[in-house]
Amino acid sequence: MQTREILDRLIAFPSVFTAEAYAGVTDYAISLLAPLGVTCHRLEAPGGGRAGLFASTGPAGPGGIMLSAHLDVVPTAGQPWSSDPFVATERDGRIYGRGTSDMKGFASAAIRAMAEASRRPLGKPLKLALSYDEEAGCVGIAEMAGALDRTIGLPELCIVGEPTSMRIVNGHKGKVSLRVRFTGSAGHSASAPDHVNALHLACDFIGVLRDLQQEIAEKGRKAEGYAVPYSTVHVGNLSGGDALNMIPEAATLEFEIRHIAAEDLDALLGRISRAAAKIADDAAQRRPEASVKIKEFNRYPGFDMDSRAAIDFLVGIGGKRPEGKVDYGTDGGVIADLGVQVLVCGPGDIARAHRADEYIKATELDQCDAFLSRVLDTLEIGSPLP
Repeated sequence: MQTREILDRLIAFPSVFTAEAYAGVTDYAISLLAPLGVTCHRLEAPGGGRAGLFASTGPAGPGGIMLSAHLDVVPTAGQPWSSDPFVATERDGRIYGRGTSDMKGFASAAIRAMAEASRRPLGKPLKLALSYDEEAGCVGIAEMAGALDRTIGLPELCIVGEPTSMRIVNGHKGKVSLRVRFTGSAGHSASAPDHVNALHLACDFIGVLRDLQQEIAEKGRKAEGYAVPYSTVHVGNLSGGDALNMIPEAATLEFEIRHIAAEDLDALLGRISRAAAKIADDAAQRRPEASVKIKEFNRYPGFDMDSRAAIDFLVGIGGKRPEGKVDYGTDGGVIADLGVQVLVCGPGDIARAHRADEYIKATELDQCDAFLSRVLDTLEIGSPLP
């Protein structure tokens, strides 16, 4: 069972996180590992249609090292791919396909490592976490996390194999996503001054967010190691209105805050809520039906791990320095919240992700295989882990 063979099969599953169902990709992983005696715990998503996996081989119970990957990918619609995104296609040493870098390449190497580990006399366990709906905001691992301790047990160290070109990442920002619904009053555009335009309310709210972002950038808390060393406030979607000659009665906006560990997130959200309430109150003076309602729909934590011993351990088995932080999120924040040491390190490059002709180099898979084989050597010896 080779990593490339597994990758070919994983890519063939169109496990797009927006799909109604894609549990088949998880079941495929189980079909490879369970016959080898690997303990597999399939975790059905609460809403159905997808599943996660916690697996372990070697001594039962807590401890050891866990490899973490997600099996979902982002959509390909509208992207100018040179070949079928769900067929792994090799050209000039590059393997093209959706998810090759992000992150079925590492998932394939991790499954191969679990298979190899099942045939070795491990002194400490090797564990595997395969999650779903990570691309929706680490939804799957958040739903799975409560079962980790009672299934395979908490590991001493978790390696999240997001594409970092094997550079060690020891922290990333957390994120909260919110949806705002604005209600105004309907009417003919000829009488616009007599009504409340829901899109205007949204624009006032966007102004609040822009001012807040400027303040954070100039005076807010900072954290070294990030490309953007402060928390960010971003509006990603705004919709409303039916026709140019109709006053928009409703509008919907979605925004996010990606926050550093030192940020007082509750304070930021409180300021935003108070500003929204003032916009609504002012509008209600003109039209009592006017309102602004905010609802959080996703959140995941960041993490910041400064263990020199853990970083040195990864360097010793093939991880690359300099270590650093990234602005995007991973399943690592949820796992770290369980009290587990987490580092992110994997093959491929995040710059290739989420775009047409995503690829991973065959040599990068080879490097990852060697990296994980050294993980197995450490577990077989039973050496103390950092």
